[in-house]
Amino acid sequence: MRAYERFLQYVKVYTTSDEESATHPTTARQLDLGRMLVAQLKELGLKDARLDEYGYVYATLPATPGCEQAAGLGFIAHMDTAPGTSGENVNPQIHENYDGGDVLLPATGAVLKPADFPFLTEMKGQPLITTDGSTLLGADDKAGVAEIMTMAERLIREGRPHGKICIGFTPDEEVGQGADLFDVDGFGAAYAYTVDGDDVGEISYENFNAAAAAVKIHGLSVHPGSAKNTMRNALSLAMEYHAALPAFECPEHTEGREGFFHLCDLQGDVSEAVFHYIIRDHDADRFAVRKAQMQQVADRLNEKYGAGTVELELTDSYRNMLEKIRPHFHLVENARAAIRAVGLTPVESPIRGGTDGATLSYKGLPCPNLGTGGFNFHGPMECITVEKMDQAVEVLLNLADLYKDRG
Repeated sequence: MRAYERFLQYVKVYTTSDEESATHPTTARQLDLGRMLVAQLKELGLKDARLDEYGYVYATLPATPGCEQAAGLGFIAHMDTAPGTSGENVNPQIHENYDGGDVLLPATGAVLKPADFPFLTEMKGQPLITTDGSTLLGADDKAGVAEIMTMAERLIREGRPHGKICIGFTPDEEVGQGADLFDVDGFGAAYAYTVDGDDVGEISYENFNAAAAAVKIHGLSVHPGSAKNTMRNALSLAMEYHAALPAFECPEHTEGREGFFHLCDLQGDVSEAVFHYIIRDHDADRFAVRKAQMQQVADRLNEKYGAGTVELELTDSYRNMLEKIRPHFHLVENARAAIRAVGLTPVESPIRGGTDGATLSYKGLPCPNLGTGGFNFHGPMECITVEKMDQAVEVLLNLADLYKDRG
């Protein structure tokens, strides 16, 4: 079975995660895909395939004779889809021999245009898979799941020699919890790759350092007719707090390795205002400076308006995986070789976000990220091609070959 055929099965399983949930997994529906994958893995002969109580799928493909000394190599993808756009009743559309022009999404009349998405011109002549316009597609990251499953099937069917291959599928990546309860020791790999990037040929081994900031401002409400020198408007102070941060260091004005402060929400009234930021930077020192800036603004406002006016809570989320990948840079070098062997040029760019691989790297499993071939994730314009998925499978097979003799 080709990767796209598996993919078309998986996207029809509703697996959206829920950032408001306190359970693990955050939605029980993710278990539906987990059970399907365990059954398929067992059909392939991976006898230890299992779904744990937290919604993680694990399986091991034992080394072939002569490759038993190779260190375990892992491949990991996530099963959930992002909660921002519906992932229920996904109805994928296959546009055979895509002509490189506009694509009508029939459920809504929306149009996927090369004028808006220039990468589409490179897909001319390939079967293009899109949504019908009413949901996301789920290539993030069911494309990665399908590619790993297809790799395993081909290793077995084609009798390719390989070391121990460890397979993991995670829940809740889209709500930042994908690797939180991952059993690194039980997984059994010395190093791994997450298959959860954009275009095939991409290698990512840098990501943001990340923190969240919660700000609460206490105001004082009095009748506006007699408010002079008495009222302390919490909403005005919230705007003053935000204005004290660098105006152009925000997502809409940054790219590449440039960090930012992102105001995510603001709620309140005269008496109290509560707002939240995410703070991001690839550089650890600049990241520390950003967090210090948040505290300095709070301190200045407390000095100006009185102690306790501003409460700031800073919480670290995840760290840049680069420092954990550097000692194992063979992971990047071999990924480059595996991609070149498919006839592609490796593209290395920092992730402007997080990845399960970052958390896993800090848990002792060095884990860069590979592209799947998908584009426009998390929305109705999401798409992928059959050929790009086939190429991604070839990259994974090449990696299995490169690591079969590495102890």
